Parts: sequence; C-alpha cells; structure tokens
Amino acid sequence: MDKFLIVGLGNVGSEYEGTRHNTGFMVVDAFARACDAVFEDRRYGFVAQASVKGRRVILLKPSTFMNLSGNAVRYWLAKENIDQKNLLVVSDDVALPLGDFRLKASGSNGGHNGLGHIQQLIGQQYARLRMGIGSDYARGGQIDWVLGRYSDEELRQLTPAIAMAVDVIRSFVLCGIDLTMNQYNKLGKAGARPKEEKE
Repeated sequence: MDKFLIVGLGNVGSEYEGTRHNTGFMVVDAFARACDAVFEDRRYGFVAQASVKGRRVILLKPSTFMNLSGNAVRYWLAKENIDQKNLLVVSDDVALPLGDFRLKASGSNGGHNGLGHIQQLIGQQYARLRMGIGSDYARGGQIDWVLGRYSDEELRQLTPAIAMAVDVIRSFVLCGIDLTMNQYNKLGKAGARPKEEKE
C-alpha cells in the first residue's frame, strides 16, 4: 500500500492557536476533519491516520516548535518507511497574499525557519504547499506579524484557501505532484477562483 506523510507546520500551545504561523496546522486539521481522522500525541508530534482510496495517509503536526520541525519529519519518514517523494509539507508564507497558495515539488526554504530545518536534515527535494498570509507589516515587524492571530475578516478570506488545500492534498495522494501542480496552481490566486468560493 502506498503511504504518504502530510506535515502541517506550526507551534504547539494555546498561545499559538489561530496565529498566521500555524496555518499549516489549520490545513492538516481541516484534512483530518474531512477524513474523520483523530490526532494522538506521539513522538515529536501529533499524528493522525487516514485512508484515501486505499492509500494510507499519515498526518503530522510537529510538537518540536517551528525551528526544529525537521526532527519530526525525518523521524516519521523513517518510522513509517515513507518515500520522500510522498512527503508534502504545508507552511505559511509572507511572500504570498492572504488567501493565495502555491504548490512546489522542491526548492529553497524562502527564509521560513520550519522549512529551513527540514531542508538541513533531508535536503530540498520534497513537495511543499505554501499558504499565503500576506505581509501587511512595517519594516522589522515580520515576527510579530507571523505570530499574530488572524482577525475574523482574515479568516473569512483564508477559509476558501484552506478548503482548496484539502483538495490539493487529496490530489497529491491520488495523482502525484506534477498533475496536482498543473491543476491547482492556476487556482492558487484568490481572484482566480470561482465566485461562489470567494465569500
């Protein structure tokens, strides 16, 4: 049976809930709800298991804190004997507007500490789904911005992107990275989506 590891990046603890830096957690939580999967506190993270048309999907929310995310990713890849090509990491990205997303097969960490630590431990060759959180902050204000909580209005803008991200993950598992990029990256801009999805 094909196995996949889907990792949402974030920080554990109630003080980080609803923050922009925890958007990766929000996406895998949404996927887990769609699959009726329940997270358990395991080594290096909270782990849930789901099945998508016979393919086994391991969902991971690292409990290592963002800067050491690679420890959790490397451990669960090895423990579950999952091929790195079946790894997808979901992260927040200040370079993309709120509500936009971008799927990539590999590449640099873009200055993201979580992606940076994963890259240190397993290299750049893994798929990542970058969720836009915008960059409406003054010079020097990036840390406060990413650790700040979404407003109700921002959550309304983000919700359709999270729903689309659930579809992206399902497609990645069923169709692979190339077909999924071709199908979904053109929908990654909030303005490119069907009107009914832009509430």
